[in-house]
Amino acid sequence: MVFSLDDLDRKILGELQRDASQSLDEIAKIIGSSKTPVWNRIRKMRERGLIEHQTVILNPDKLGLEACFFVLVRTNEHEAQWQNRFLAAIQNRPEVLEAYRLAGDIDYILKVRVENARAYDKFYQALISEVHIYNVTALLAMEEIKATTILPV
Repeated sequence: MVFSLDDLDRKILGELQRDASQSLDEIAKIIGSSKTPVWNRIRKMRERGLIEHQTVILNPDKLGLEACFFVLVRTNEHEAQWQNRFLAAIQNRPEVLEAYRLAGDIDYILKVRVENARAYDKFYQALISEVHIYNVTALLAMEEIKATTILPV
């Protein structure tokens, strides 16, 4: 379900996406409102599921997770049992930051963050030991040009 947002809602969401640690007073001041309407709108957006949760974004390089791989997975098995095993395998791997099922020649793409190539190989070996995969192509990101969690509201 798509929700209609007015300008004040969009401003609130923009500020929360930019820095969710801001106080209600700070957000209200920035968007030109007062604390109570801001709080009420945030509460309603949470209740409607528009705001799912708040989190902290960590710097992967400072944590030693310098290698980012995009893993292209092709399978020749499309049964529910295989898919359930594959989904469980990637859900249980903290190295997998994102996973998508695709249309086209590639069935799945995974974003995997690890320390280095050796750590990626360990991840790869564990994955293929859990589930049969027809073809895997790993692409190492040489440079992160843009990464954001901010949606255009």
